[in-house]
Amino acid sequence: MTERYPDQWEADVVLSDGGTAHLRPIRTGDAELLRDFYARLSPESIYYRFFSPRPHLSDRDVEHFTGVDHDRRVALIATIGEEMVAVVRYDRVGDQPETADGGRTEAADGGRAGEGDRPGEGDRPETAEVAFLVEDAHQGRGLGPVLLEHIAAAARERGVRRFVASVLPDNRRMTRVFREAGYRAEQRFEEGVIELVLDLEPTDTSLEVMTAREHRAESRSIQRLLFPGSVAVIGASRAEHSVGQTVLRNLLAGDFSGPVYPVHPTAVAVAGVRAYPSVLEIPDDVDLAVVAVRADAVHEVVEECASKGVRGLIVVSSGFGEIGDDGRGRQEELVRLARAYGMRVVGPNCLGIANTDADVRLNATLAPTMPGRGPVGFFSQSGALGIAILQRTAERGLGLSTFVSAGNRADVSGNDLMQYWEEDPATKAVLLYLESLGNPRKFARLARRLGRRKPIVAVKSGRSTQGVPIGHAARALTLPDHAVSALFEQAGVIRVEDLSELFDVAQVLAYQPLPAGDRIAIIDNSNSLGLLAQDEAVALGLDVRPRIDLGPRAGADDYEAALASALADETVDAVVALFTPPTIGGYDVRVPEKIMRLAARASKPIVATYLGKEGMPADLRVTGPDGMPAEGSVPSYPSPEDAVRALAYVIRYAQWRQRPAGRMPELDGVDRDRARALVADWLPAGGPAGEGGVGGPVEASSDQAVELLACYGIGVAGGEGGGGVPTRIVIREDHSFGAVISFGIAGETAALLDDRAYRLSPLADVDAAEMIRAIRTAPLLLGHRGAEPVNLAALEELLLRASRLGYDLPEVARLELSPVMADASGVTVRDVTLSLARPLGPRPELGPRRLS
Repeated sequence: MTERYPDQWEADVVLSDGGTAHLRPIRTGDAELLRDFYARLSPESIYYRFFSPRPHLSDRDVEHFTGVDHDRRVALIATIGEEMVAVVRYDRVGDQPETADGGRTEAADGGRAGEGDRPGEGDRPETAEVAFLVEDAHQGRGLGPVLLEHIAAAARERGVRRFVASVLPDNRRMTRVFREAGYRAEQRFEEGVIELVLDLEPTDTSLEVMTAREHRAESRSIQRLLFPGSVAVIGASRAEHSVGQTVLRNLLAGDFSGPVYPVHPTAVAVAGVRAYPSVLEIPDDVDLAVVAVRADAVHEVVEECASKGVRGLIVVSSGFGEIGDDGRGRQEELVRLARAYGMRVVGPNCLGIANTDADVRLNATLAPTMPGRGPVGFFSQSGALGIAILQRTAERGLGLSTFVSAGNRADVSGNDLMQYWEEDPATKAVLLYLESLGNPRKFARLARRLGRRKPIVAVKSGRSTQGVPIGHAARALTLPDHAVSALFEQAGVIRVEDLSELFDVAQVLAYQPLPAGDRIAIIDNSNSLGLLAQDEAVALGLDVRPRIDLGPRAGADDYEAALASALADETVDAVVALFTPPTIGGYDVRVPEKIMRLAARASKPIVATYLGKEGMPADLRVTGPDGMPAEGSVPSYPSPEDAVRALAYVIRYAQWRQRPAGRMPELDGVDRDRARALVADWLPAGGPAGEGGVGGPVEASSDQAVELLACYGIGVAGGEGGGGVPTRIVIREDHSFGAVISFGIAGETAALLDDRAYRLSPLADVDAAEMIRAIRTAPLLLGHRGAEPVNLAALEELLLRASRLGYDLPEVARLELSPVMADASGVTVRDVTLSLARPLGPRPELGPRRLS
């Protein structure tokens, strides 16, 4: 029986060199595609594949290879453009018919299937033989590993648990693919052939390998965009102030290091530069194309760029998803076509990208003002705000390493940029202006990893609606905004209220060291300024050392002595220096020089309110070779409150970074296999919720809920509580974030205040501990007004077990434990409700790599 065509297995993937390919199940109509692919293979690749010369495929071979049932016999192919470049397939052991020449059909890339079933394997229906074949011209691009990830996921979906592969000893490339995949593997050597058996259950190692490869590939794809050797501007109009001419003039004015090619259908030259009627007529290679033509003409332009071998596209044209359904279809086709030919897309409807590296000097944006070189990477989803953002960045004297405005964010996203910035030595801090989150769980995973090395500051708009702007390739978030903030905090992201705070915090992170603690010294020459700073610091929970009020007559020597003393004080972690002259022009002009010189050598951060100036004043700047601020420059703020608030954000981030990352503790008494079997039995047959006749979540009985919880070592006592603090734990499967757990005090008062702590599952031990203490009513658990504290260790363990259940079982749509009575002796679950639903697909972190 042939299964329906599994379109869920189709995927766009990024390869190790930054290019893209499309993966899909093979079809019976792919016969000619397969023949053409085979004809391009070298004899060596064919020999490694079949263990013998085979100059051509017979009709029977082609029919067999393309005729699969998507269950017992599965094959996935990789295509770039209109060509097939690789194939992977599995056949369950014992199911392979013979080919015309009497041999078995399958093998690894350079391997073959064994002659007959191996002893004991014929009765193992969960075992399949796997085979790869990659075109010579595309070997070394990471197709083998990514194909293995996808075929393994398909196999698990069909109940296959093990792969068997046979590889010739000198086929080291394919041997590495299997060995380095991270799965549990066995190896034996028989009759001159290496035989490998892979257990397909994901392991910590296999997940680490997958994410590491994803990181390298996506980082490389962004690097190709930001470091082009040449740029074509397609739609470079001669009309003044037009989009195409603006991008072209900005590229030229920025002194881009490579050639720039205007493309215009009739003009001989645009902006004094020779023009070409199409990108295909440019005589040299083109790495990056800026597309500024009408939306309905973009499709043709993308096809020409594909034929030219362009590596990346910046689509500044509007008229796509932001205008509604017609534009959304045009946008999806743009991305599909570009990825099919190996190109990443920034946009559409975007401002463009910039790289201030002296070896590139790329300003492929519509912005007339470009900030100088600096240590900040900036990602903005808004094209409309992009010009204002760059203008304000320049006004503050804040330097950028790279800038990307993604517009509708149909392809390249903030997640991609975080992959790049993690390894970019020129980027010290990351700024994000976000209007939507395409893959929030991946965002949290990447942010947590990046945040341990470099700070991330984010403005997330849409607090009131959690909606998604028209045109964005993302779904609306269903969690309340404070839950999103909590998940950002868990990942170490500094979420600020607005763009002003974004720049305020960036100024500290870019040029000052991180503080070791929250103890701050305030130095001022005005009592009123000092009190404002102190009040704000106390309100934000900072530990204020005794203020140093120098008085209105204080001069440079006074500031120097006070600042030196504060920096030397082991009980001070950061300094706020406030200076305003008593009269206009009547002040010691050496004050900023003294502050700046001490700051340049300090290991503690210093922020200032200096003459009410905002940004990085020249007077407080350690000047780099290009005149931009360098490390040690002191940021200034118009008011003391702004200075303290920015410092407080940085202190909280530093504290998060100092905390241990935590560990996922081993939990005894957990039977995942039984839990999965129970859930599978309780759910009706069919597809995901809303598909295949399944209308939605299924409410489990009380007995079923108790039985499932028992698989994770959680008992349910039932009945009425006798004393203790009533708490509530909820696990829900969110379509954007995956398994999310919340915790709070049970009862109407806590519900009215929405006093809940949220975290992503599974919890690390530090996450569970922090959740309990994060709610406003935590004192009730910690011994409020002399009451005996509850058993926090028992409560933390319950949270760990519940979060692991939610993580392991995406079918758990909602699980509520309430009330959970907590007292000094332990915790007791009194009641539980459970609803189940088939997930829409594998969670991103467990499934194979793919682009959204």
